[in-house]
Amino acid sequence: MTSPQIRPQIRIVLVDDQELVRAGLRALAESEGDITVVGEAADGRAGVSRVRELRPDVVLMDIRMPRLDGLSATQEIVGDPDLASVRVLILTTFDEDEHVFEAIRSGAAGYLLKDVAPAELRRAVRVVAAGESLLDPGVTATVLRAVAAAPAPRTDDRRLAGLTDREREVLRQLGRGLTNDEIAGELYLSPATARTYVSRLLAKLGARDRAALVILAYETGLVRP
Repeated sequence: MTSPQIRPQIRIVLVDDQELVRAGLRALAESEGDITVVGEAADGRAGVSRVRELRPDVVLMDIRMPRLDGLSATQEIVGDPDLASVRVLILTTFDEDEHVFEAIRSGAAGYLLKDVAPAELRRAVRVVAAGESLLDPGVTATVLRAVAAAPAPRTDDRRLAGLTDREREVLRQLGRGLTNDEIAGELYLSPATARTYVSRLLAKLGARDRAALVILAYETGLVRP
């Protein structure tokens, strides 16, 4: 008889100025047993302190908070070498373009709107904890609208000059939102090889994470909305 697969425990910290929201997020996150809320904070400054104290795997971070907003708090966490293993998932009611781009630039590993379904919230935490990046479909649409409104870029953008044809194709698939396993299937690669290509792209392009690669794929014209 095959024993059920046990998921590794994911430790998270909740940073939101509304106690009721934090209580709801805790209940949703912990409902399947593999995610544990180890700490909470009601503002960005306290959130950074809690993260430094607890070293969670993932931080669920609101944007608009007193003392220090979520984007500034994210920048502090991402910029601290001692917190290199901590991943920040922005969770907010706001989907304006400037917040999306600021969140990506600040180093957030993911961006979700608060109307996300409970199962999708838990999946997002797991995806981010595993080292990948994630944008809510509604947020992705906002990004694509902004890219579409910009002048059409040239696909010979100098930022791509050092890439091989295969690396460009992997970047194109990243821009489509595919995971490493999906890229492997699409390009007939092993998952390990797909991961290697993504790591090379991060290094060659000086990108902080996969979200930055997705934006780059659109900005350089490899993918168009």
